[in-house]
Amino acid sequence: MQAAGSYQYPPMDLVIYGKPASEALREEAKRLDARRVFLIVSRTLNTKTEEIENIRASLGDRYADTFDGIPQHTTREVVVQAAAHAREAKADLIVAIGGGSVVDAAKIILMCIEHEIVDQDGLDGYETTPERRFGQFRNPKVRMIAVPSTLSGGEYNSGSLVTDTRRKLKQIFNHPMMMPRTIILDPAITRYTPEKLWLGSGTRAMDHGIEAICSIRGNPLVDSVCLSGLRYLHDGLLQTRENPDDAQARVNCQFGSWLSAFGLQARVPMGASHAIGHVLGGTCDVPHYFCTAVMMPSVLRYNKPATEQAQKSIAGALRSPDLDASDAFAAFIRKLGLPRKLAEVGVSEDKFKLIGENAMLSIFTRSNPQPIREPGDVVKILKLAA
Repeated sequence: MQAAGSYQYPPMDLVIYGKPASEALREEAKRLDARRVFLIVSRTLNTKTEEIENIRASLGDRYADTFDGIPQHTTREVVVQAAAHAREAKADLIVAIGGGSVVDAAKIILMCIEHEIVDQDGLDGYETTPERRFGQFRNPKVRMIAVPSTLSGGEYNSGSLVTDTRRKLKQIFNHPMMMPRTIILDPAITRYTPEKLWLGSGTRAMDHGIEAICSIRGNPLVDSVCLSGLRYLHDGLLQTRENPDDAQARVNCQFGSWLSAFGLQARVPMGASHAIGHVLGGTCDVPHYFCTAVMMPSVLRYNKPATEQAQKSIAGALRSPDLDASDAFAAFIRKLGLPRKLAEVGVSEDKFKLIGENAMLSIFTRSNPQPIREPGDVVKILKLAA
């Protein structure tokens, strides 16, 4: 029987590469007729490099202001503060320059501006749940551009991960128009990214590709593009670990992040690795860029009965066609020198029950290819990664 499906193209304009971010951003601000460009940036890039100052100078009188206070896990408290600064600056374009937390912050700030959300409680009711994929947001009048300094790839989709620190819960907020209008890839900005963050965020990008290829609602275009993305990332990450100054390898990693995000970008549902990873970050304070490294081999092992053929193609993309995909990914993580077990990132078995319960709140738990029916099924995966 022939499979049925569809592919949805996202509401974004451009991915720009091959020119400095300052030049590309100046041209985009002019194209969009933006007169008050508000920058949300990595504090390291802002205080320890010249990159942000170069961008401010390039924007000239289109520049409005800068906010550099986004923490590792984007929080409700901080995005409300940043949105207040953006409103005060009369921003008509938000530009995120930094890692995944900065990009996530910019997305939800668009909605805080649109709905005049001024405190943490104002976000209640907009979060994604298993029953509601998109929050009841209006289309934001202010849009955004992303200039990523890591590889996690969140800029290629319309969702934002925001942690409610009062409940220790990371939630998804989603609206199609939270997608950046433009993404600018400049490898020069990535030179300042710490090695573990660079490599770990690359595995997060691979997570998008692997879960899309294994998804219950994939399609031939997504499979083909994501497999190419995995190959770019596998080779590029190993090359940049060997030689961090290899500019072409950095570009290839950025291409791999872009291609691996193709499924999530078109709303192909993810699975258990995403669901559990979000809980590890929000509930257990595990750095987001370590979650795939410690969880993906176990998720692949759990999902193998439902995704055996897809996993063979994944093993091939990881240059290990004779291995199970779970073993191929574990061997790759070992070569990168990243943590491989939950114990290595501070997650002990006494936390498994809570992780399982919180993971059941995720839309991605329900779309895992091998059914997850109760918290105990999540605990089975966690025990494989212990």
